[in-house]
Amino acid sequence: MELSPHSPAPPLILGSSSIYRRELLGRLQIPFEVCNPEIDETALADEAPEITASRLAVAKSRAVAALHPGALIIGADQVAVLKGRHLGKPLDRPNAIRQLRRMRGREVVFHTALCLLNAASGHMQARVIDSRVKFRAFSDRQIEGYLDREQPYHCAGSAKVEGLGIVLIERIVSDDPTALIGLPLIALVQMLEREGVNIV
Repeated sequence: MELSPHSPAPPLILGSSSIYRRELLGRLQIPFEVCNPEIDETALADEAPEITASRLAVAKSRAVAALHPGALIIGADQVAVLKGRHLGKPLDRPNAIRQLRRMRGREVVFHTALCLLNAASGHMQARVIDSRVKFRAFSDRQIEGYLDREQPYHCAGSAKVEGLGIVLIERIVSDDPTALIGLPLIALVQMLEREGVNIV
């Protein structure tokens, strides 16, 4: 239901510590707050990667909703997969080198999950948007040069596509280019509209 002109909009809260998601949400030019959800992000045994991403996005929303019961909460998570194997955040240079060597010349699927939870009503919307990324057959020298300049140690698969990582990519296939960065804005706008929040 759309809010009446006299109804105050509920606070919008991004449940994430990611500066990239914060920058993406800022593109919509609407006020929001940020709250870091404290959850265990470990994948469950035999859990499909898209299910992992969706479960964690929902868990982040619920964790923040417990602290902000009158707000609209955005939760998001991303899992990268190469031939059925999860590619997490490398956290350091040796892991990033190993990841990038495995990824070169191959296609990686990034499952980006989005959840919008109305903490007041309990209404929840959730989606997973896939991005299929084919990486170039880059050399070890190019890997070293990329890591020297970008240091993408907190990006899934070491691929910081919003930065210098774009030079490693041959093509991207996705319904939403912002999904690959971590927050699918096209889907989010549609979800917000269903909650009566119109961006323009």
